[in-house]
Amino acid sequence: MSEEHPHDELSEIGFGVVTVSTSRTLDNDPGGDALVELIEGDGHDIAARELVTDDREAIAAVVEALVEQPEVDTIVLTGGTGLSPEDVTVEAVRPLLDQEIPGFGELFRYLSYEDIGPRALLSRAFAGSRDGVAIFCLPGSKQAATFGTEQLILPTVAHILGHTME
Repeated sequence: MSEEHPHDELSEIGFGVVTVSTSRTLDNDPGGDALVELIEGDGHDIAARELVTDDREAIAAVVEALVEQPEVDTIVLTGGTGLSPEDVTVEAVRPLLDQEIPGFGELFRYLSYEDIGPRALLSRAFAGSRDGVAIFCLPGSKQAATFGTEQLILPTVAHILGHTME
């Protein structure tokens, strides 16, 4: 049984969508496009859309700039969460956070396990908040980014923001 909370009623949330990739462009970004479609389809705004290379400093700079934008309530990054040496999204974002949301990555991996089996443990999906802005790091595949946004972020983001903004 789900309990309603007053802060679950945030209806229009401003999202920053960031694709982390050295091989994609904003014109060729199926994962980012899918996130934009899901977010807008859920009644929220895309306040910013960015593409950044797999570079720690560049990722951190984009996240810090988005956190400073008053119209951005939530940032979703897709890409750079794997285990290759180029995958540095988690390392770039983690030091920026006021708080981590460990349950996000745990639940992402648990639900992924039901679909892809033990390979789910390779995901470093991750979330936290900074200055009242929720920040989510998802894998770069369209399927994983869509799954994380649809199943975990959109159903909980208003509730998360209600707590981070208190």
